[in-house]
Amino acid sequence: MGAVVALDSLLNERRVWKGRPAVQAPRLPSTGHAALDAVLPGGGWPESALSEILIAGEGVGELQLVWPTLARLSARGERIVLVAPPHVPYPQAWLSAGVDLRQLSVIQAAARDALWAAEQCLRSGSCGAVLCWPQQVDDRALRRLQVAAESGQTLAFAYRSLEEAINPSPAALRLAVEGRPAQLRVLKCRGGLAHSAPIAFNTGH
Repeated sequence: MGAVVALDSLLNERRVWKGRPAVQAPRLPSTGHAALDAVLPGGGWPESALSEILIAGEGVGELQLVWPTLARLSARGERIVLVAPPHVPYPQAWLSAGVDLRQLSVIQAAARDALWAAEQCLRSGSCGAVLCWPQQVDDRALRRLQVAAESGQTLAFAYRSLEEAINPSPAALRLAVEGRPAQLRVLKCRGGLAHSAPIAFNTGH
């Protein structure tokens, strides 16, 4: 009992620093891929931010990477917008991935208009996620997408060539998707150090 009283008196006299419980950072939206979540700060996609997905070529699982997230968003009634995709989406594949097609919108636009359209969709705050495939964009254009995502509190995904990895980017997250072998690499992540080791990635093929 005496020890408890002594400790209380030390605390009252501020001679002992009393630690506060660590505040847990809120968990971010899961990517749907456990191995990727495990190495991302907050355990998922950065919220209200631009995530850049760099690919060596089409068909390496770049859509499978985001399908779990899009399925979850569409199930909540949130709209998914594809701005100027390189190919018309194959409905059966999206359905099989669990995406509610009633929540899926496709905007066809010329390259010069696609960035503007993506920015407007992001700023509107009426979308759960916006996917775009910007061509020949500079740092300023990507920064506008990042700011628009923050403003509209929307997930933004930009698909670009893996060759762009050498150039800096304002995106909160940069991932490289490689096909042979099928793996992911985290090139940049806001709020922590990028995980240098490749992550095995099952595309479901």
